[in-house]
Amino acid sequence: MNAKETAQKILDESHVGTMSTVEANKPFSRYMTFFHEDFTLYTATSKKTEKVDELEKNPNTHILLGYEDEGYGDAFLEIAGKVTISDDKEMKEKVWNDHMKPWFDGPEDPNLVILKVTPESIRVMNKKGEEPQTITF
Repeated sequence: MNAKETAQKILDESHVGTMSTVEANKPFSRYMTFFHEDFTLYTATSKKTEKVDELEKNPNTHILLGYEDEGYGDAFLEIAGKVTISDDKEMKEKVWNDHMKPWFDGPEDPNLVILKVTPESIRVMNKKGEEPQTITF
């Protein structure tokens, strides 16, 4: 598999990763659940969160996705990208699933926003000891 195929497979199989933002020149990371179309990622959050405030000031993010805790050789992705915050009704309905019910009343919840992550680069890391492979966009 080449780097794009490996990255696509990881995106298809892995949905929970860490997303980092920047506040006061310091990184902050949190676990998020991701959905994707091709290499664009989407995640739901409340517009009242600190991460939304941070992303409004600095839209850069770094995401780790795919490590399965199997040990050396687990391929994972390092994704550097820019985030746009969307209140779009169609996008909310597209991303909505029942796992969001503890936090939101439904896709029409006024606090629900979708973070769209447009990758600038994706690095396939730790693939059976191979050197990192970078995909640029």
